[in-house]
Amino acid sequence: MNGITMQAAMGMSALSSMTLAIMTRGTTRRLAGGAALLALTSFLITRLGNVPINGQIKKWAATSAPPDHAEILARWEAFNYARTGAAFAAFVLLILLALRQHRTGRDPKDRPQTKPRWHHGK
Repeated sequence: MNGITMQAAMGMSALSSMTLAIMTRGTTRRLAGGAALLALTSFLITRLGNVPINGQIKKWAATSAPPDHAEILARWEAFNYARTGAAFAAFVLLILLALRQHRTGRDPKDRPQTKPRWHHGK
């Protein structure tokens, strides 16, 4: 269950950041887009790096660890550092974005690209 929950949360992080990037302009777009790319990177590292190694490690419980288990664990740890760094950097970009919006208010050039349906040209 943890794998499904975490991967869904990581996917939503990338999707929501990308949505914000699509809906805005200027610096907000760049910060949100960067956060989306970093969140996607973290997801891919997890899915393609850590998860397959986790599958190998689960097999060790039924048998025994292979002779090169230290190398496998070191590789898992390297993937873990990479995904944690990417996720942390995405989080920092979103915090910077929130602080920037809070400090300056909404920047006119960062407004959504389309007018809401209820907007009547006023």
